[in-house]
Amino acid sequence: MKKTSTRLADGRELVYYDSRDDVVRDAVDRRPLDPIATTSEIREDVLLGDRVAVASHRQGRTYHPPADECPLCPSADGRHTEVPDADYDVVVFENRFPSLAGDSGRCEVVCFTSDHDASFADLTEERAGLVLEAWTDRTAELAEVPGVEQVFCFENRGAEIGVTLGHPHGQIYGYPFTTPRTALMLRSAQEHAARTGGGNLFDDLVERERADGERVVLATDHWTAFVPYAAHWPYEVHLYPNRRVPDLRGLDEAARTEFPQVYLELLRRFDRIFGEGEPPTPYIAAWHQAPFGDPRRDTFALHLELFTIRRTSGKLKFLAGSESGMSVFINDVPPEAAARRLREVASAS
Repeated sequence: MKKTSTRLADGRELVYYDSRDDVVRDAVDRRPLDPIATTSEIREDVLLGDRVAVASHRQGRTYHPPADECPLCPSADGRHTEVPDADYDVVVFENRFPSLAGDSGRCEVVCFTSDHDASFADLTEERAGLVLEAWTDRTAELAEVPGVEQVFCFENRGAEIGVTLGHPHGQIYGYPFTTPRTALMLRSAQEHAARTGGGNLFDDLVERERADGERVVLATDHWTAFVPYAAHWPYEVHLYPNRRVPDLRGLDEAARTEFPQVYLELLRRFDRIFGEGEPPTPYIAAWHQAPFGDPRRDTFALHLELFTIRRTSGKLKFLAGSESGMSVFINDVPPEAAARRLREVASAS
């Protein structure tokens, strides 16, 4: 992997990640951009103990532009975009309309390919491996940024999820605090260790799912994918490395090598859940990594959660009264049935 860091016209950082070492990235951003001005602010909810990012400047962000005006495509034919070069493999840059900025954290955009009409599932294993390297590198870089406590790499895919740019891309958030979901997992792991005399909740969970097998979707030498026993979403898969590590930096070479094959297979199965002729399945793919400063970080297990809000053909799972009002999910698809369907749509060997 070759990494090239540069700056956009308004001072934001942009980083190219290339598979070849001989690529030269010296294109200049020629847009007449003003310096970025953000109003991001973190406020604490004293009743729930969580935090809300208030970012009013995001009201003016780019919204569903036509394909020929996509800001994530390479710059070409006199049209200048967020990526100055005429092509790229993988590129990461600071978000022009960040939810978190300055003392409130950092937001980055990750473009998986220069092909506007592709999706992550269309990538080669080599390119998916390069994305993994980019995620890992950004985690390492953001770990050194003062005030960043946790790094969240994720992809929103599909208009149903709320995606406003159709180009295949994801995001990376550097939070200045430990997120509520992570805090809950760390607390559950701590309680499990006290209850079992030192057992690790994540290790025991993966071992139990592998032993039972009913909810396992895919199991390899280095990764295990399963539908959780209490899945919140109609089709939800959790992917764990078999050797527990706290974040992406800890993955060994064997797990890194095998990841693209495993992850691409999961994404392609998601697109086949509802049968031929159906539109691409909307999904969220979310990497859960340990916060940097928590003394319990070594007990945490890196894992990816992949889920869709589509519950059946043409119907979505909405977060209505119980889910939005009380955080109590109601799932219409039994996890065992979801796992069975995801095994049925496996790629032909």
